[in-house]
Amino acid sequence: MNQESPSALEPSAPPITRPDHATYPPRPVQDKPPKRRSRHLWIWLLVLIALAVCVYLFWLRKPAGTAGNSSSGGAAGQKKGAFAIPVVAAKARKGNIPVFYTGLGAVTPIYTVTVQSVVSGQLMSVLYNEGDIVHKGDPLIEIDPRPFQVQLTQAEGQLVRDQALLANAKIDLTRYTTLLAQNAVPEQQLATQQALVAQDEGIVKTDQGMIDSAKLNITYSHIIAPITGRIGLRLVDPGNIVQANSSNGLLVITQIDPISVIFPIPEDQLPVVQQKLRAGQHLQTEAYDRSSNTKLATGVLATLDNQIDPTTGTLKLRATFDNKSSALFPNQFVNVRLLVQLKQGVTLIPTATIQRNTQSTYVFFVKPDSTVTVRPITIGTTEGDDSEVTSGLAPGDSIVMTGVDKLQEGTKVTAHYTAATGTTTAKPANSGSAAPGSHPAPGGKPAHKSS
Repeated sequence: MNQESPSALEPSAPPITRPDHATYPPRPVQDKPPKRRSRHLWIWLLVLIALAVCVYLFWLRKPAGTAGNSSSGGAAGQKKGAFAIPVVAAKARKGNIPVFYTGLGAVTPIYTVTVQSVVSGQLMSVLYNEGDIVHKGDPLIEIDPRPFQVQLTQAEGQLVRDQALLANAKIDLTRYTTLLAQNAVPEQQLATQQALVAQDEGIVKTDQGMIDSAKLNITYSHIIAPITGRIGLRLVDPGNIVQANSSNGLLVITQIDPISVIFPIPEDQLPVVQQKLRAGQHLQTEAYDRSSNTKLATGVLATLDNQIDPTTGTLKLRATFDNKSSALFPNQFVNVRLLVQLKQGVTLIPTATIQRNTQSTYVFFVKPDSTVTVRPITIGTTEGDDSEVTSGLAPGDSIVMTGVDKLQEGTKVTAHYTAATGTTTAKPANSGSAAPGSHPAPGGKPAHKSS
């Protein structure tokens, strides 16, 4: 009972004996320090993997070097060419660029006529098809002329009767004049006869007016085209009774060729336009579709409105266009460009070469040693793919157009030119650079041509 029991942690401890005389083997000893060392190994393994990935990405982005055991001159040239970045460049050139004032306009016919009937009657026939192009004087509609023909016959009969009465009154007047000279009739009777003759003359004139009115109504019953233009949809069908001067009208004719476009310009641009018009210049105007990609027609500025809209600060202008192809349709919205000036002999560059930041506008200028430098410039007029440079560049200067995302001050480049950028030949950085249209490959060998 006084004997000390050995510790359970000692390897030489005997099996533990319990009161029920059951014998159990000793518990295995857990080694905690090796577990801590295993966790540290995993951490170091992950760190090594991350470093390997970084090194791989670094060498993947870095241009490959040249072969080691080549001649000093050839190796130097190949090394320079391998580190040059291929870019597409353009040359600044001297040329002309137009200055346009733009605005959103609406196609407006010069003449639009709502044809109405001057007389009332039954619509007998329609002599046109909807959408036809009619010319001035072409017959359009026939209204029943028979009532007016009856009126004409009655007026003509009345005229014949009144003309006979007038002739008789004139004969009596001649007789009374002769008798008065002989003192055979009183002077009052002669005066009465003279008044009767004048009265009959007035009646005859009234009858003639009724005849002319009946003839005019017959003419109005045959409706003709008042202008040349396109007819719209029919508003009244044959068989209906039309009323004189109805507000609805019978049809609408719109002049299509020529046609006009009304568009606004800001009041600040008005002095330039007025100056050109006073000088007798015909300002060219172009109409484009909604996307401003397709030119619909070309015309000239016709006139200005007589007052500025105070709510918008703009003035309306009207330009006329030949529209033989019917490219412009009434009430169509178009983008209008008014040519006010043609700048000649200015320095032009492709708009794609211009770079901007919050402080300045600049380009990457290619120096004679095939390195690039940031060159601040001042932009004037921009039209389409060309921009005017007022300062910072001269005609013939080379600038980078594509590939600027890889450039910085002093970067070596291999400039390639196309027909659209000023030349069809490539400008290599040096004798060891890649061939035109190709990218440098590892080892200084030219790779396949880029598409």
